[in-house]
Amino acid sequence: MKFSHVLSVMFLSLLLTSCGLQSIPQANNQVEADWAEVMNQYKRRTDLIPNLVNTVKGYAKHESETLEAVVAARAKATSINVDAKNLTPEKLKEYQAAQSGVSQALGRLMVVSEKYPDLKANESFQGLQVQLEGTENRISVARRRYIEGVQNFNNLVTVFPTSLTNSLIHHMDKKPQFTVSESEQKNPEVNF
Repeated sequence: MKFSHVLSVMFLSLLLTSCGLQSIPQANNQVEADWAEVMNQYKRRTDLIPNLVNTVKGYAKHESETLEAVVAARAKATSINVDAKNLTPEKLKEYQAAQSGVSQALGRLMVVSEKYPDLKANESFQGLQVQLEGTENRISVARRRYIEGVQNFNNLVTVFPTSLTNSLIHHMDKKPQFTVSESEQKNPEVNF
């Protein structure tokens, strides 16, 4: 075998091992798994809401507007299904808006609970509040992992040499990232 053939085979081998043939689909799979975990944690939160609302109902009967807002926000959030394979910036924005509505409604519910010392002392309410706080932390961790997974994937599909493989073989588009809306950037106003 000629030296040029050996050199060509070595170059081709090097190119194929670091060109994204495996890394791009693996990164895509990781983004999908990360998104599934985000969805899982948001689902956990929506599952806690009925118990929380029912516990508050017994103590804060005249706070029905706040309770109805929480239930409505939960219903809206659970009606939006976003599949990781078809995640577009528009779908992600719609999903984020619905989840933001849940967060805001839950925040108002927690403010209402401050007005009722008996409710704050209720063991069921305290347990649900701890679970909700833990779930919010889990959501934050899951979102961070998704953001990191998307960054890695987007780097693979847009940065040379793996972007070349992507444009020739995989044809995958960049994945959308979470953003923070203007309403989420503002501190909530609490008025009694």
